[in-house]
Amino acid sequence: MATPVKLAIVYYSSTGTIAEVAKELSDAGLKAGAEVRLLKAAELAPQTAIDSNPAWAANHAATAGVPVATPADVEWADAVIFGTPTRFGNVSAQLKQFIDTLGGLWAEGKLANKVYSGFVSTATAHAGQESTLLALYNSVHHFGGIIASPGFTDPAKFVDGNPYGTSHVDGQLSNPVDDVTRTAARIQAERVVQIAARLKAA
Repeated sequence: MATPVKLAIVYYSSTGTIAEVAKELSDAGLKAGAEVRLLKAAELAPQTAIDSNPAWAANHAATAGVPVATPADVEWADAVIFGTPTRFGNVSAQLKQFIDTLGGLWAEGKLANKVYSGFVSTATAHAGQESTLLALYNSVHHFGGIIASPGFTDPAKFVDGNPYGTSHVDGQLSNPVDDVTRTAARIQAERVVQIAARLKAA
């Protein structure tokens, strides 16, 4: 593409599943020709809480070098993919806190007409994946954004079965991110970049 799509992937991850899916989306976005910023939402939990969970502490250390997202990153982007673990069927506080900082850009109309999509993880099946993505997309409606959900636009989507966005059941970390989830992430990233490229060229 003559002018690459600018793709921001903004995620929150505690124990690392969402961070791994975010990296898969980032790699797929790059392969699709986009300029990608892989970014994390700032951690709100106290260090004592993080240290009490070995997996959380390990991911916190492993992703220390990932830049913290700012509103300027969203303003820069043509497309944004948000990622979150589900929290009682809803968006994590850390990602929601970041989204809430975008009010200034929203008031200026700078969030409108961008492409948005989302991804999620849960500990168990049927634990709020779809409701979390739908809750996330509520904000996008207020932005005036364009939701690019993956839908069933590729035969592989009938394997993972989630048309709302990439999702993974980690089974309290007993189910590592697998090829089904990685394929879903690739399809989603490619679709987001493709739609954003068409809008950018229009």
